[in-house]
Amino acid sequence: MKTPVPLVIDYPVPPDVLREEARIWLSRLVVAEVKQVDLQAFKRWQRTSPAHAEAFEEAKRQWQAMKPVLGELLRSEPKIAARHERMVNGQSLGRRAFLGAAVSVVAAAGIAVAYPPLGMWPSPDEWNAEYRTATGEQRDVALGERVSVILNTQTSIRRQVADGEIVGMELIAGEVAVDLVAARSAFAVVAGTGRSLADSGRFEVRRLEGKVCVTCIEGAVRVEHPAGVRMLQARQQTVYSASAVSGVTNIDVANVSAWRKGELVFRQTPLARVLDEINRYRPGRVVLMAKSRRESPVSGRFPIAVLDEALLQIERTFGLGARSFPGGLLVLS
Repeated sequence: MKTPVPLVIDYPVPPDVLREEARIWLSRLVVAEVKQVDLQAFKRWQRTSPAHAEAFEEAKRQWQAMKPVLGELLRSEPKIAARHERMVNGQSLGRRAFLGAAVSVVAAAGIAVAYPPLGMWPSPDEWNAEYRTATGEQRDVALGERVSVILNTQTSIRRQVADGEIVGMELIAGEVAVDLVAARSAFAVVAGTGRSLADSGRFEVRRLEGKVCVTCIEGAVRVEHPAGVRMLQARQQTVYSASAVSGVTNIDVANVSAWRKGELVFRQTPLARVLDEINRYRPGRVVLMAKSRRESPVSGRFPIAVLDEALLQIERTFGLGARSFPGGLLVLS
């Protein structure tokens, strides 16, 4: 009697999922300490279908398109150049040989993996997130009966569980809005070296580029940090880094929470910061090469759904030229 052959049903993977997987694989192979089992797993993934192989080739082509811009960034930004140098010097020969042409591209522009603010690839810390949103995506997540969380674009979180109950979450990167129904115990959002606690109300936590911003929308929030404790009431905000925490400031809640309504609001914000924010929502990357315009103030209300129109308006206002490259890369000079 012959051994029965198992029935295998092959469901096609959506193209956007394949592109995300390919980017994560390229990041892992370049940044992480790759073992033989990892390389074998990658090969199995790559050979799953022609679409998988093409997705990885597309990821490498995007690297190639970014080389001229990243080369200029390495010349003009000492901190980024230092990160790039450390990463290239730390690459193992095995990975170079394994990736071949892919690593030759990354060696020239590898800072886009090592320096996540470039926004085109997930950082190593995000690989193990339980919930994660892609560029331009927002997602509602219910963490128990009394906690509702909205993940903004490019956001990664992990739940924190004690005695089988969700008591909080870790914000790995990005921005979350937390809505709480009153309860006896506080819910905690850990971000970096601090944590924010509330037992009811609404608050938002944003973790980007080494800084965490906590905003109380409704109710009260206790922010605990090694450098001190801050108590926030409605319409108040504090910011902390790894070593310091600011005072409490009053803010316009409508502007801070505009992203929940599909808008970005700026008030005399330097152009470089405006483009950093747009990059969080727009696929690809906008790079400002005109240094003289970095501090130019921008005020306006831009719909997230049509950010390319906002960029066109910025080009005309500041007399900038624009060049488009594959992968959504836009250079303003």
